[in-house]
Amino acid sequence: LSYVAKTRRQSDQFAKVHFDNTVVDYRDDNRHMWQFIEAGDEEESFDQDRKAAPDQEIKALPPRHYPEWDYNSQTYRPDWASVYEALHASGNPADIDRLLQKHSALAKQLKKMLDLLKPQNKVRIRYQEEGSELDLDVAIRSLIDFKGGATPDPRINMSHRTDGRDIAVMLLLDLSESLNEKVGGSDQTILELSQEAVSLLAWAIEKLGDSFAIAGFHSNTRHDVRYLHIKGYGEHFNDEVKARLAAMEAGYSTRMGAAMRHAAHYLGARTADKKLMLILTDGKPSDVDTHDERLLIEDTRQAVKELDQQGIFSYCISLDPKADEYVGDIFGRQFTVIDHIERLPERLPQLFMALTK
Repeated sequence: LSYVAKTRRQSDQFAKVHFDNTVVDYRDDNRHMWQFIEAGDEEESFDQDRKAAPDQEIKALPPRHYPEWDYNSQTYRPDWASVYEALHASGNPADIDRLLQKHSALAKQLKKMLDLLKPQNKVRIRYQEEGSELDLDVAIRSLIDFKGGATPDPRINMSHRTDGRDIAVMLLLDLSESLNEKVGGSDQTILELSQEAVSLLAWAIEKLGDSFAIAGFHSNTRHDVRYLHIKGYGEHFNDEVKARLAAMEAGYSTRMGAAMRHAAHYLGARTADKKLMLILTDGKPSDVDTHDERLLIEDTRQAVKELDQQGIFSYCISLDPKADEYVGDIFGRQFTVIDHIERLPERLPQLFMALTK
């Protein structure tokens, strides 16, 4: 088998069923396509340890373990999901600049809306070693001290913050395999459209001055949930961030609850008055080691409740045309389904502004 999962406890094992002369192509929705292998090809059984190819080894920090909700027993499975976090790989930042230029007309429309959202009361923060402009009074005093032989004060800059809008945002991106599918009637994949939309949203939030981070996630059983940092709270939307955004790739599955809990670990540490987690996804929570499709739906629903208790407002933007069948069970009324995915670059920034005005 090209994909084999081995759980940690005997009670978690699959039934003792072996498949000969078969290979399983990866599907992130737990459905499988079967292909016959000629006799003599190398065999692999369920009882063997799963070994990743050298280029697939996890290059990340030690995992953080999170509980997972079992709706059957109405209890948590402790330390059930292992989340590995890493900095996203980098690509060419010029690719993102081209996407922004492609949507320059839309950006002009958004700027008018952004100007209405921007708080008008600016507060000057003085005595900064790094800042947006020179604090002339302090700089002159430092120069006088320097010429007089005294140690000058290096804090000669100042910056400004807007008073009246204190929001921290986490944009959590589903990077599962299904994003590689083409949008109907288009040559673009869902991933490519998501990339355009996230670029515009990041540009818009940067213009507003809100604190925000971007991360992507996918999973390969509960033992391997990948959490990829694209933009940190301490970074501006600069070339380094654009390079990571340009390199986004889709693969594996969608263990959403674990990713949300890990994202909340960072968002919850912010001191903002309002904390918003936006989840952009194209499907329901699922993974290849979970055969009960309600299990991860209910776990994600529980994660939403946990975030609410932490003062984090979670909101889902779904690109799945069948999302109405399940997304309300997870997020209540805190969701939007975008039926025309080709409008995502326009709709995503508009949704953000509507949620934060």
